[in-house]
Amino acid sequence: MAFQDLSFDGVRALIRVDFNVPLTNPAEDGSREVTDNTRIRSAVPTIQHVLDTGGSVVLMSHLGRPKGQDAALSLQHIVPTLEGLLGRDVKFASDCVGDDALEVTQSLAAGEVAVLENLRFHGEEKAGDEFFAGQLAENGDFYINDAFGTAHRAHASTAVIAKFFPEDKAFGFLMEGEVKAMDKVLGEAQKPVAAVIGGAKVSSKLAVLKNLLDRVDKLVIGGGMAYTFVQAQGGQVGDSLVESDMHAEALALLEAAKEKGIEVHLPTDTLCGDGFSPDAAQETHPTDAIPDGWEGMDIGANSRVAFATALGDCQTILWNGPMGVFEFDRFAEGTNHIANAIVKATEGGAYTLVGGGDSVAAVNKAGLAEKVSYVSTGGGAMLEGLEGKTLPGIAAITKD
Repeated sequence: MAFQDLSFDGVRALIRVDFNVPLTNPAEDGSREVTDNTRIRSAVPTIQHVLDTGGSVVLMSHLGRPKGQDAALSLQHIVPTLEGLLGRDVKFASDCVGDDALEVTQSLAAGEVAVLENLRFHGEEKAGDEFFAGQLAENGDFYINDAFGTAHRAHASTAVIAKFFPEDKAFGFLMEGEVKAMDKVLGEAQKPVAAVIGGAKVSSKLAVLKNLLDRVDKLVIGGGMAYTFVQAQGGQVGDSLVESDMHAEALALLEAAKEKGIEVHLPTDTLCGDGFSPDAAQETHPTDAIPDGWEGMDIGANSRVAFATALGDCQTILWNGPMGVFEFDRFAEGTNHIANAIVKATEGGAYTLVGGGDSVAAVNKAGLAEKVSYVSTGGGAMLEGLEGKTLPGIAAITKD
């Protein structure tokens, strides 16, 4: 049943959210403020639906990487931001398990919201400890996972806890959207399907590339990883980032793509810098003839046009990873050009999924996030999903 169709009248919903948000440095009194509330905002629709249908809400999350109790990483710091977004008071429990938690959560009335203290103050969370998961489960009647960013972790609050709610568990709106988006690209994609894969290293994306070979018609490769493919074929890439130990893997991937009839697009020209700097001197060179002293920083003008043309007739497009060093404005044009091509395809009816931290940052920086079909919130989870792995946080809800 879709989350929209569930009613929570008289139910305490225990929701795993991802409130691992950036905070200011501690003030003199130890307080900290949220500097980017995107992840908190993204959980509001799920929280609101539970409240609107007569339920109460208990929220649990991790924050940072604490070694035991750490006041600087208390979830109490996010309470004022959450209260502002929900327009209501939010209770806070000084622990996530035991009497301190239960005192708050078991007395909640309909329409009330409580936040549990940082899950990772307990080592049992990351260890996936079943007893700890059972203690967490006592805080609610119904379990909702709405934290896609942690779906690839088999932690107590993301995977193990679901067994304590055999019938009473669901995805929230955010997780539901992520699962549907992944399925639209990997499961029921309309052809032609293209994957635009960028980023720094082949090694970090190899499993993704291999898994996509059975699913795409076109593979567009940019970013630092492109130079490994070019060098493996005998090209000169100057001082560009390369992984020479990945030559054999790169050539094998190109050969496998050829056998499957997949179009592979690598940049033919490259905008280079004479150093890794935002104000480096610029020259454009053929990607397979970059002189020493110059390094690839962005795809060149011809490659931008070729890549955009390749995407023009596609009905499904996945984008994971930038085309260059987009953080430097002078080397962001290639990434922006691809972003605009994907927006154009979306306007023409294509389904477009942008996933992975840098790609998401790129569309946000270009102000185009609202103009693609879906922007994924989970970097590591998204990558593991694209690699074809079963994500524990998803499996825990979908299995009987």
